[in-house]
Amino acid sequence: MKKRIVLVCLAGMTTNLLVNRMRRAADMKEKDVDIVAISASEVEKDIQNEQTDIYLLGPQVRYLKNDIKQALNNSGIPVKNIDMTDYGLMDGSKVFAYAERLLDDISE
Repeated sequence: MKKRIVLVCLAGMTTNLLVNRMRRAADMKEKDVDIVAISASEVEKDIQNEQTDIYLLGPQVRYLKNDIKQALNNSGIPVKNIDMTDYGLMDGSKVFAYAERLLDDISE
């Protein structure tokens, strides 16, 4: 089943570059995943769709972590912060590798 990784940032724009780099990293590993960026204001609607496997938060919205976890009602969906250095460098390979580890952890 195709996994969905959502990156959350303030407006959803800055993170698009990171999403594109993560998609390239996924393609190189021949992983079939859906990676998207959304703004913080879109999170509640996204949660209602119940299609996301992981939420990764950009540094500018890391303060929302507990609010998002609470909105997910302890569903077990990981809500994690993206490493600030990896985000700053827009290192799609590292962030995708992190997401892969999280996906592995929840599928065990």
